[in-house]
Amino acid sequence: MKTIAVIPARMGSTRFPGKPVAKLLDRTMLEHVYKRVALSRSLDTTYIATCDEEIRRAAEDFGAPVIMTADTHERASDRVAEAVAETDAELIVMVQGDEPMTHPEMVDAAIEPFRHDPELGCVNLVRPIDNQADFSDFNTIKVVMDQCGNALYMSRQPIPTISSSSQANFPFPMALAFKQVCIIPFRRQVLLDFARLPSTPLEKLESVDMLRLLEHGYKVKMVRTAFNTQAVDTPADLERVAILMKTDPLLALYMESV
Repeated sequence: MKTIAVIPARMGSTRFPGKPVAKLLDRTMLEHVYKRVALSRSLDTTYIATCDEEIRRAAEDFGAPVIMTADTHERASDRVAEAVAETDAELIVMVQGDEPMTHPEMVDAAIEPFRHDPELGCVNLVRPIDNQADFSDFNTIKVVMDQCGNALYMSRQPIPTISSSSQANFPFPMALAFKQVCIIPFRRQVLLDFARLPSTPLEKLESVDMLRLLEHGYKVKMVRTAFNTQAVDTPADLERVAILMKTDPLLALYMESV
């Protein structure tokens, strides 16, 4: 099963313009994401998909293959779908370009369920939320799941709702509060379906890609990860991640390379 990763990236982030090329420990954030993802043994190739020449030049400077896409995409998944249209990959792993603390083992874990279930179409990683700040943060996408581990709903709002009576039964670390970690493998046909499906009301309201699949009746399997990562949505997040990554042993595997 040919498996590739695609990292969508654009300069025009509303919360942090130019985010992919922002410097993090003397490298662009995008370089950290690319080189950490490329360490996965489950992948045949890792690409960067962008509509911006500045990102293309930065990516080529650190040796990443680039696929240029249209500049009209509002959803990262649509950009990735365009990028892989001419490839022969059977499994496509979308890794958001603002996840510089990604570990290759996370990519491997997200891919593993596809080896055992030929009907599986899409997987997301999730991690339990263990603090009120993440639970309340609009930039953190919260997930509620059914008893089989499939997503029921995703929201930027705090879900599930914690009433005064229920909080006694589910204090932090909450047994039912999870956040999406943006490592998302698609089987090829499901990704192409995503791009063909019309956008949906809840997808637009929440600005969450996966809601398009859920609203059209597709299943999204959630797989738990033990890795505690921090996405970069704001300049303050970038500063926080720089502190967290300084002691990361994974850095030594790629920081010294030219």
